Amino acid sequence: MKPIAESCLQNRAPILAVLREVLAERRRLLEIGSGTGQHAVYFAPELSHLTWQTSDLRENHAAIHAWLADEGAANILPPLELDVCCSPWPELRVDAVFSANTAHIMGWEAVEAMFAGVGRILEVDGVFALYGPFNYGGQYTAASNARFDAWLRQRDPASGVRDFEALDRLAHDAGMTLSQDYDMPADNRTLVWRKAP
Repeated sequence: MKPIAESCLQNRAPILAVLREVLAERRRLLEIGSGTGQHAVYFAPELSHLTWQTSDLRENHAAIHAWLADEGAANILPPLELDVCCSPWPELRVDAVFSANTAHIMGWEAVEAMFAGVGRILEVDGVFALYGPFNYGGQYTAASNARFDAWLRQRDPASGVRDFEALDRLAHDAGMTLSQDYDMPADNRTLVWRKAP
C-alpha cells in the first residue's frame, strides 16, 4: 500500500498553477525531497515538456518507487539518493529545481547546504522554486504558522518556519536572485529564485 501525505493532496492544485508559469521554458528539473512521490506523479504528467528527476534520502525511495509503479509518467525518473548535507551531490545539470515543505523540516545547516547545492547544479537563468510557510521580518504571517512552528520545534528543535530574509541571503550567496514570491493557500508561499549570469 502506498503511503499518502495529506498535505500533498491539499496543496497540489495551487502549486501546479504556479509551476505551469514558472517552468514553462524549463526542460530538466530536480525535485529535492520527493517524499512519498505524490507531487511528482501529479505534476510531471501536467508538465510533459519537463524531465522530472525525483530524489530523497534512501529510506524514502520505496514509497517513491511505489507511486511511480502505479501512476508514474514517462517523463519521471526514478529517485536519486540525495542527502543535501553530503558532498558531492549526484552529477547532473538542471535548469529547474523544486522543493516543497522541506526547509522547515531540515536543520539550518541542511538548509544552507541545500541552497549551496542548488546554486552549483542550476544552469544560468535556471529557477529554484521553494514551497512552504515563511516568516517575513521575523514575524509570522498567520497564527496557524506560529502554531505550526511551535509544533515543529517541540518535535525537533533544529527545525522551524524559516525567515524569508535568511533564505534570500543564502540564495544570493549561491548566485540566485528573487524572481517571484507567490501567495498560496493555507498561509504558504512559493518563492522563486533565478540563477544570475
